[in-house]
Amino acid sequence: MSLKAPVQALAWLGRHGTRAVALSAFIGMALPPLSALFRPFVEEAIFCLLVLAFLRVAPVDVLTRLRRPRLVLLATIWIVLAVPLILGAVARAFGLPSVSPDLAVALFLVTAAPPIMSAPAFVSLLGLNGGLSLALLIVAMLVTPLTVPLIGEVVLGQALPISSVSLAVRLVLLLAGTAGLAWVIRRIAGADRIAARSREIDGLSVILLLFFAVAVMDGVAASFLARPGVTLAILALSFVMAFGQMAVTRIVFRKASPDDGFVLAHAAGNRNMGLIVAALGGTLPDLAWLYFGLGQIPIYVLPLLLRPMAGKLAQAARSE
Repeated sequence: MSLKAPVQALAWLGRHGTRAVALSAFIGMALPPLSALFRPFVEEAIFCLLVLAFLRVAPVDVLTRLRRPRLVLLATIWIVLAVPLILGAVARAFGLPSVSPDLAVALFLVTAAPPIMSAPAFVSLLGLNGGLSLALLIVAMLVTPLTVPLIGEVVLGQALPISSVSLAVRLVLLLAGTAGLAWVIRRIAGADRIAARSREIDGLSVILLLFFAVAVMDGVAASFLARPGVTLAILALSFVMAFGQMAVTRIVFRKASPDDGFVLAHAAGNRNMGLIVAALGGTLPDLAWLYFGLGQIPIYVLPLLLRPMAGKLAQAARSE
């Protein structure tokens, strides 16, 4: 059987990636029976997404960023340390952990976590160079085992049941495994062939993002039916947190080039909450779990909303 049709379908998905990704968030809510089927394979989906991210970005682009690490290091400190500590201190000052412990846990999730593992894939779908996004992701994930317990103490007022050593080992193995597999694929296929198939790779990323969306939306549709007011309020809060972190980050790094500033803002506003949920043993208070599910919607919808701006930045970067 010819592979032409599936390949063309992947390329089509890649060309329309931002629209397909935005739609997938709502498909996840519309198909709750599939959540139980897909949920056990979330880790595998994340692994494959990161492999595609390594594969999609040329190693030279990442190395270029890491050879001049100042921007990456400053952005890492800001995103995984400064932002959560500042917001955590404000939350403690207003007594959020005692007034609403569930929302305090949600705040912890959406600020302490590193950027989403699919950030380079999203950046590539928007037409920007993913080198900075992937370099920032790698550094942020490596320091996460050190920063998360500290932030948990500030935000929640008590030490979290999390093992920094096991989390560090998990992250190192994940990064080494995905980067190694991407390197093997690149060596076998060749850099030119990988570059020529960039749209197909983006299409695979879209499929995996759809799979992930369906898996993490378990219970969200039921919550909309049972308590629509609370659910809509949590959804609105998730957008405020995403846009707020993006806007402040863009202001803080206003001296960076426009395309680099956009990539850093995207990383700050889109956090890998699933990593922290896994470290907590997969158990969260009711409202915090609802926020975790609904918090995926801004992640999936933002690329579509921001695509016009990203397109102009990408065109300007190519013309320089």
